[in-house]
Amino acid sequence: MEMLWPGFLYLWILIPVLILIYILILRRRKPFAVRYSSLSLVREALPKQSQWRRHLPFALFLLALSSLTVALTRPTSTIKVPSSNSTIILAIDVSRSMCSTDILPSRLEAAKSAALTFVQLQDANAQIGIVAFAGFAAVIQPPTTDRELLETAIKNLSTARRTAIGEGILVSLDAIAEFDDSVLSPYSGEQPQPLPQGEYIPAIVVLLTDGVNTTGAHPLLAAQFSADRGIRVYTIGFGTDHNNTIPSCGGFQSQSTTDQFGGSFGGGGGGFRREIDEETLKQVSDLTGGTYHLAASASELEEVFKNLPTRLMTITETTEVSVIFTAIGALLASLAILFAILWHPLP
Repeated sequence: MEMLWPGFLYLWILIPVLILIYILILRRRKPFAVRYSSLSLVREALPKQSQWRRHLPFALFLLALSSLTVALTRPTSTIKVPSSNSTIILAIDVSRSMCSTDILPSRLEAAKSAALTFVQLQDANAQIGIVAFAGFAAVIQPPTTDRELLETAIKNLSTARRTAIGEGILVSLDAIAEFDDSVLSPYSGEQPQPLPQGEYIPAIVVLLTDGVNTTGAHPLLAAQFSADRGIRVYTIGFGTDHNNTIPSCGGFQSQSTTDQFGGSFGGGGGGFRREIDEETLKQVSDLTGGTYHLAASASELEEVFKNLPTRLMTITETTEVSVIFTAIGALLASLAILFAILWHPLP
């Protein structure tokens, strides 16, 4: 807890002064002598707990004074509160292996369907953006609350060659930076101010892929950029391990070819095997504070999207809490006055 006006703490010096004055007043009271026939009668007549009743109102008054003094310093506290404006970037792999039909009607169409359902389930004020990546990554739809624009962007996704997972993360971070001035773009060349351990900004990247990184920045390098900015990346590996289909979507019919990186693009009945780099995807999520999920069917993918913690995003705010100490001081002062009246009524 920090204090905006800590100088008011010097008022606490009044407390020992008041205690000293209180003691002097008690000692300066004139003694009165009254004769009683029996000391036992005096003891029986004395009220029990008279000593603590005698001094409790003054003690409560001192506590009230202490609390009100703290209130004058305008104390502040850093707390986590739910974010009303979260940002979610869906980074979707559109490499040609997503045309495989081991998940009907195809991996890409199943991913589109799950993404559409995910968008529809989010809060109306959630800002959602769409990034597509194959040989390079691009922002298909900047963060927006317009669900129609998002649905159009998702439905129009088409495939291309290669897989640039790292670029997908970097472009997603850049999309967040374009929307939120407090976030530095990974392309800015500037080093962001690190957040305290375990704290994140109210923005996440949900990255879906069915393969391995074949071009562009390494995913772990991109993940470090994300971690430095307090942005969590949730990774999803999508596909089956028994894929023998011939990929076909968007008018593209695969042939038996191998690109310069050695990645098979199907054909000849062999199709695309699932070659998800789960180890790297797990490292990306662990490094950024997210989680990794594996989905081998359309229903599993929808369940993964459904369970993403998009409604648990919080922001850290510095809030003045002087009202709490004021209320405590007022309550203690009221109790002090009440007990003084009840136990020491005026004649």
